[in-house]
Amino acid sequence: MPSEPYDRIQEAIRSQGLAAGALTFGDCIRLAASEGVPVGAAVIAEAMTARGLNAHQVAAALMEAFAHNLAALEVGRTRGRSALMGAVGRDLTSATAPKLTGNALLDKALAYTLASQVGNHAMGLQPCAGTGDACAYTGLFQAMREEIDDPDAIARGAAVMLKLGTLFREAKSTTGCNLEGFGAGAAAAAAAFTEIAGGGSGAMERAVVLALSPTIAVPCTPRVMVPGLCATHIGGGVLIGWLASHLAVHTALPVTVPVDVMMALAAAVHPISAQTVVPEVVRHMAPFFQSREEVETLVADAERYREAAANQALLEEARTRMRAHARQARSIVDPFAPAVVGGSSQAVGSPANTARLAHHLARGRIRRVEIALAAELFARRGINVPAILAAAAYGSATDDPEAYAEVFPRLARDGVAVELGRSEEAGRQQITIRADQGDAMVAALNRGGGRLHLLEAQPSLAAARELAAALGIEIVA
Repeated sequence: MPSEPYDRIQEAIRSQGLAAGALTFGDCIRLAASEGVPVGAAVIAEAMTARGLNAHQVAAALMEAFAHNLAALEVGRTRGRSALMGAVGRDLTSATAPKLTGNALLDKALAYTLASQVGNHAMGLQPCAGTGDACAYTGLFQAMREEIDDPDAIARGAAVMLKLGTLFREAKSTTGCNLEGFGAGAAAAAAAFTEIAGGGSGAMERAVVLALSPTIAVPCTPRVMVPGLCATHIGGGVLIGWLASHLAVHTALPVTVPVDVMMALAAAVHPISAQTVVPEVVRHMAPFFQSREEVETLVADAERYREAAANQALLEEARTRMRAHARQARSIVDPFAPAVVGGSSQAVGSPANTARLAHHLARGRIRRVEIALAAELFARRGINVPAILAAAAYGSATDDPEAYAEVFPRLARDGVAVELGRSEEAGRQQITIRADQGDAMVAALNRGGGRLHLLEAQPSLAAARELAAALGIEIVA
């Protein structure tokens, strides 16, 4: 790429008083958009300004940064073996290996990412946020070198990938694949795929946001101690990045969350996941953790016996819980509940069914509907309140798109007042109906699949249960 685009970005950094070397990814995207250059060029220009280098020197430094990790990748795909990953690198890169997707770039990125993890276990990787995301960066970088003919595009792809990686490195404060192989890997892969595809700044922002979204809060512990599980974490990150990039570049899928907000969310949830999710993950995965005999001889007998007993109890508990789920599960010949207009059986279907019960318990003309929703449901009021009101005022089922679309003008014509507020109890959805011959109220806890757990009802809980059975509304414990 000629020097002129880099010069424009450098001038924009100076003229806007931005701190080169301290730009967010959103800053880089905005600079690229304002100057009409690829986001990768903006990232490279930032490094040029911060380090006093030219574009060729930055590109050379990017290549050199991967030297050790590429050596580990080579070990992983040629001769390495790992107790946790086996010889998956060789399995996926041999001459007779099956193609994972049929796309050469993606297949190589996946195979080399997993080979890098084998190499990590054999000789170690230089970490970024951690070694998990370094696997994804290394695998994708090598795949780009082999499949992309344009050295400038490779440099820009590596630049956006590593820009995100360094930001995630600073945000990562504890255990969590959400800011490492899965989360950081997905976001960085999306950025790299978008850059080399020629996606613009808007596509870049959408791609990274889409890739990061499903990885929020995903814990790390099961993959680093249990055989095999790491493969779908770090490989899944690459696949999610590919999907996110293609959606961003090739469709008009709307994405309204700014990239810096999504990254800030990931960073904020990261320590919460470590505190609340990881302990339960450890408890369930502990029976499968790998160790070494030499290490275990250092553990006191009493501690090893305690762990063995706890692990056995966990296995029995897990089977008991799953058998309880199996007893309550629907048949495979009747697996689906009624359709839910509005996009979510949990956020829309369950509160709407609560309102439907209240409607049928009320007597006479309905004058007022009072809705109280727990915080997580109140936040989604844009999709659930129309369904709740259609059910409460008119008894509409969850699969009635006309009632959903027309409820507000209908309420206005009929003079039905509405009050909307929060419930302080987690998961609570309470619908109260004021009617001229008899009020009704149903309070329930929200459940997925349009189901609900009844808490209270007026005129009676028994009547609400009887109605639910008649209407086909599933009540759960």
